[in-house]
Amino acid sequence: MTQWRKAFGALAAAVVAASGLVALGATGQVAAAASGTGSGYLHTSGNKILDNTGATVRLTGINWFGMETDNKTFHGLWSSRTWRQQLDQMAQLGYNTLRVPFSDDALKPDAKATGINDYTNPDLIGLSPLQILDKVIGYAGQKGMRVILDRHRPTSSGQTPLWYTAGVPESTWINDWKTLAQRYAGNTTVIGADLHNEPHAEGTNPAATGACWGCGDTARDWRLAAERAGNAILGVQPNWLIFVEGVSCPSGGLSNVWDGDPSNDEDCGWWGGNLSKAGEFPVRLSVPGRLVYSPHEYATSVYNQPWFSAPDYPANLTAIWDKYWGYLYKQNIAPLMMGEFGTTLANPVDKVWLEKLMAYTGTGVNGISFTYWSWNPNSGDTGGILNDDWTTVNQAKQSILQPYLIPPAGGGPDPTTTTPTTPTTGGGTGGCKTAWKLDNSWPGGFQGALTVTNTATSAANPWKVVFTLPAGATVASGWNGTFTQSGTTVTVTAPSHSPSLGAGAAVSLGFTANGTSGAPSAVTLNAAACTT
Repeated sequence: MTQWRKAFGALAAAVVAASGLVALGATGQVAAAASGTGSGYLHTSGNKILDNTGATVRLTGINWFGMETDNKTFHGLWSSRTWRQQLDQMAQLGYNTLRVPFSDDALKPDAKATGINDYTNPDLIGLSPLQILDKVIGYAGQKGMRVILDRHRPTSSGQTPLWYTAGVPESTWINDWKTLAQRYAGNTTVIGADLHNEPHAEGTNPAATGACWGCGDTARDWRLAAERAGNAILGVQPNWLIFVEGVSCPSGGLSNVWDGDPSNDEDCGWWGGNLSKAGEFPVRLSVPGRLVYSPHEYATSVYNQPWFSAPDYPANLTAIWDKYWGYLYKQNIAPLMMGEFGTTLANPVDKVWLEKLMAYTGTGVNGISFTYWSWNPNSGDTGGILNDDWTTVNQAKQSILQPYLIPPAGGGPDPTTTTPTTPTTGGGTGGCKTAWKLDNSWPGGFQGALTVTNTATSAANPWKVVFTLPAGATVASGWNGTFTQSGTTVTVTAPSHSPSLGAGAAVSLGFTANGTSGAPSAVTLNAAACTT
């Protein structure tokens, strides 16, 4: 995501076969609704994206990340809401496109999805990351949404400046893309491939080792690599759009700022955000009408670029965007879709930036397409559209984006409603039962979820859960409640939007912690002891 780094985690999604939902898997087709995202496959003409009738389509979407992380599936599947409710809420808020980051690790035959709440999302348990993705794509199509697949990282361990590594060669990158293109052939919900996330500079010039644009070095020239991968995909699936991000520095290397000579310091931008050379060195695809350039753009919460403190800020922003990528749209060279942009809005400078950026994209169907970063609240340097409870909306952000959103045609139930969970049966005389699941661990920390089921005959309103952690363990972050800690005792109080835990209902208290992993003990619900 960012110029420097991104905070992630992961989860996944799926296709259903019950109650009128088509069982889509790999090759099934869902016709996208005629309004919002158009019908059939999409293509381009000049700076427009068009549907199969020739109508102009504007993609106004959201990123839901996690499949690129160690979880290998969408984050938030650990929360108290179902994966369908997440998509219902996206569509209801007006997001018509879902961009799905993934790593090649998630595509491996033995890949396992972790971090799934088996009370809330029992239909995902035991599914592979790709099977969960199938389900998400299937339901998104039912909502009238489109899906863009984003190869975010070669592995789940982090961003890379080039599209390949020693362990994940270019051949693997291209073959994995061809496999995905074949898997979703004929499914018009999936409209294209964002080839590689945020290629960027590495090394100091003249010893550049990072991604360049137009330099001619086949090992580093991102423009040439995008052509090789894009054409390989189009050989399998000629109907897909090919989304190509920029680089950071066209040379692929960082300027030597210590040489005292600013005249040879290159003009660089965000990782993936510099398309200044694309006009001179365009991406050439074997199928016409398939290319969409996809820059990234961020605010001070990611990195305080020099233009944010310029004396003419924010009047300087239009020229900056024109230079890096906007000229492609204004000169009718190609369509644009900002694949990522976001901010915490903690700095007033960022609010001005977001308002100016959205105005720059234009209103209505002829405006520049985009997918906001991110749906997830757990993006470390931007936060999300959702708050930490994975339910309520950050209205300050949503209010700025709302006038530019073109909703999909599909509706959905009220996203604040909850799907009843099946009560745990048997065990104990207390007022609650517990189940502990360790989702992940690493040297010095761990992540898990404590599920508490109210086995009493009446609701706990408001509910409060208290438990003890092993000595030395401290909660770093938590969700689905408000966490406080005193010594080894952790208290979790109900969020204001969902204070009641009904008889037979369960809440999953997910958290990360520092220290040695261990199951919570001495759990109580409103002072009543729980059994396991």
